[in-house]
Amino acid sequence: MTLLNNLLSALPFLDSQQASMLIDAFWPMLRGAISNTIPLTLIAFFFGMLIAVTVALIRVVPRTNPLYSLAYYLARMYVSAIRGTPLLVQLFIIFYGLPNIGIKLDPFPSAVIAFSLNIGAYASETIRAAILSIPKGQWEASYSIGMSYAQTFRRSIMPQAMRVSVPPLSNSFISLVKDTSLASTVLVTELFREAQNIAATTYEFLWIYSEAALIYWIICFVLSLAQGRLEKHFSRYG
Repeated sequence: MTLLNNLLSALPFLDSQQASMLIDAFWPMLRGAISNTIPLTLIAFFFGMLIAVTVALIRVVPRTNPLYSLAYYLARMYVSAIRGTPLLVQLFIIFYGLPNIGIKLDPFPSAVIAFSLNIGAYASETIRAAILSIPKGQWEASYSIGMSYAQTFRRSIMPQAMRVSVPPLSNSFISLVKDTSLASTVLVTELFREAQNIAATTYEFLWIYSEAALIYWIICFVLSLAQGRLEKHFSRYG
């Protein structure tokens, strides 16, 4: 701690008081990242992927009866509505709007729902495109050895589609880390909310927000390294 304080104080554009303030601000922001930003990202991405896979499958399977057709059009409407409205508006509708009809949610669950619905819509398009990118010859080859539609999809098409979709879905995950800063608007005490609280008391908006940006960048940089290793792993099966 003393060494870090000395390093910051040595910077020509920081005095000792500002250096001490940045060090004191670092731990609450890191705590906000660990307690809310990262869990919010992981939970929302998990549920978002469940939604995405479900919606993508609804949109690619043959519409053999009216029920399938209804599900298809509902899925299309959901994707269009989510992609056509800002995430911040969706967040406000869930947290501030739903109480008007008797549905009151705490900040964290509200953020989870909003981010899950958002990531689900965008990721469903990624997965759908990956499925459609698989050549028709793969289907025909599977049919020729006696596989049914469901078996072909499960054993041949879906594994290839998931490999193709890894890079864009990884980018979506990294973007979600940054998007969680919007949860501060519905009182979730995550990284950026902590930064706002500290900046409001110290009036050092430039340095506090810059430090918050640095923490976000470090998290995303680590995730980018993990993404590279993941893509390299899946490329072996290409």
